[in-house]
Amino acid sequence: MLSLFKTIRDAIASWWSEFTLQTKLLAVATLVVSLVMSGLTFWAVNTIQQDARMNDTRFGRDLGLLLAANVAPLIADNNLTEVSQFSQRFYSSTSSVRYMLYADETGEIFFGIPFWDAEVENSLTIKRRIQLPEDYPGDGEKPMVRQHMTPDGVVTDVFIPLIVNKKYLGVLAIGINPNQTAIISTNFTRDVTIAVFITIWVMVILAGVINALTITKPIKELLVGVKQITTGNFKQRIDLPLGGELGELILSFNEMAERLERYEEQNIEELTAEKAKLETLVSTIADGAVLIDNNMQVILVNPTARRIFGWETIDVVGCNVLHHLPTDVQMEISGPLYEMAAGECESAEFRIFINQPTPRTIRILLTTVLNVQRESIKGIAITVQDISREVELNDAKSQFISNVSHELRTPLFNIKTYIETLHDYGEDLALQERQEFLQTVNHETDRLTRLVNDVLDLSKLESGRQYNFDGVDLAQAIEQTLRTYQLNAKEKGVELVQELAPNLPLVMGNYDLLVQVFGNLIGNALKFTKAGGKVAIRAYQLDFKPNHTQSSPVRIEISDTGIGIATEDQHSIFERFFRVENRVHTLEGTGLGLSIVRNIIDRHRSKVHLVSEVGIGTTFWFDLTAFEEKAPPIQVEAIAEVSKITTG
Repeated sequence: MLSLFKTIRDAIASWWSEFTLQTKLLAVATLVVSLVMSGLTFWAVNTIQQDARMNDTRFGRDLGLLLAANVAPLIADNNLTEVSQFSQRFYSSTSSVRYMLYADETGEIFFGIPFWDAEVENSLTIKRRIQLPEDYPGDGEKPMVRQHMTPDGVVTDVFIPLIVNKKYLGVLAIGINPNQTAIISTNFTRDVTIAVFITIWVMVILAGVINALTITKPIKELLVGVKQITTGNFKQRIDLPLGGELGELILSFNEMAERLERYEEQNIEELTAEKAKLETLVSTIADGAVLIDNNMQVILVNPTARRIFGWETIDVVGCNVLHHLPTDVQMEISGPLYEMAAGECESAEFRIFINQPTPRTIRILLTTVLNVQRESIKGIAITVQDISREVELNDAKSQFISNVSHELRTPLFNIKTYIETLHDYGEDLALQERQEFLQTVNHETDRLTRLVNDVLDLSKLESGRQYNFDGVDLAQAIEQTLRTYQLNAKEKGVELVQELAPNLPLVMGNYDLLVQVFGNLIGNALKFTKAGGKVAIRAYQLDFKPNHTQSSPVRIEISDTGIGIATEDQHSIFERFFRVENRVHTLEGTGLGLSIVRNIIDRHRSKVHLVSEVGIGTTFWFDLTAFEEKAPPIQVEAIAEVSKITTG
């Protein structure tokens, strides 16, 4: 039973939940109105019935008293014929009297309408007696009234005592039919009430159907459309042929959806363009950039970061960034990342050396990305800078200072030592010893001067100053250089040769810088070539052209038959303070000459190359652009570049 009740209750609840709020309110209002009207109707019917009963009671009592007053004397005289005639006339003259019964003091009926005493006696010879109510007073003077229900309605029974000269002769019982007018009025009221009740609910049902067809269905369609709009489906349309305010509402909804669709398309185009700009900007910056959300998932990564972390072959977007970072980086930044995601800090900076995929030193900067209101964290931006070059430059700077200090300290120490010796023991020393001391001081002073000049030259090249480039006659520059070193070559017993092709064109360059290059290269060649060796400088024009508008370049070669340069030293030979003599332990120098040569050739938009073999010799060569007569002189700005310092 409980299960059935629960099933019915659930079914009613489900059925009720499908109605709209408007339908529910309409149903409740109708129920209240119908209940109120029914209550009023039942109250009116009950009131009418009570008034009818009171009228019937009053009428029956008055009629009974009137009839009893007329027949009591006749009964006292035992004039039953007159009683019969009077009663018959009275019964026939009105339809209100249902029956009239006369009984003696014992209650035996001796006359009645619509039957007679003879009929009573002949009806199975049974004496009929009137059944008086238990509370009937008997010989009382006041009549007694009661009512009982019959198929025709409520009949009022009036019992009037027949008293003549205070003598109780019996009782007169009269039945009064119900008031037909009251019955008709009551029935009419009841019928009207039922009709009104049925009409109201028929109207409610019709209103529900109309509501479902004209209001509920469009509202449901609108609700579905609004939900589709909230999910981003701006293509949603409602096609219902309705007029009036509801039709205008549907039309306005369709117009709104169409405008939102156009706006979305325009907005998507703008967002796509902005995203493309952002991705292009991020992809072109020199630093690595990685954007992650609060769950450490990668949202955006640029090519620089992919190259630094070795992500070129994998797609890390949508993955946890900690799963793909190098181990050293992961161990260093995992804790701060989670702290930033929790809002415990806003930024952090790290300097980490990694071995994979390439050994390098990187700087990582972590910064939180906040929303527009700067109230909540939307993600974390990871900026990655490859500072390997910076570290190398700092190391080179320190090494440069150390090397310069070392190179300056040795000649200064020697100069100071010999001068102090001459100062303290000059008179005790022999003339030859004093000359040797002074010669050593002079040699160390020259060495110190060369070092200072080389450092100044290199500083000028890297200072960013501009040089005027114009047509240079290579033959003149080479001739000037050879005159400078001719005497030195004769003293060492080294043959100094020049091999210049005839009709060499002018080259684009700076005359003084090229003379310095020739001087450094020939000076090094003489220094590392033994007696009987050969140093040659060659210049000739190549056969090929870089393009159809330029002349063929001119190649310059400086070769020697000296000690040569080992293969492992060739990649460092142009770095500052790197000296081959540190390896072979024979000669001395500043270690800056070839670094100066490389810087000067770089300013001439060319590269210096070398070919060398230990014990056979070395050849340095580079190409210079042929000078075009119509081309105006140009200025080339020196670009500061600090080389890695390696000392042996």
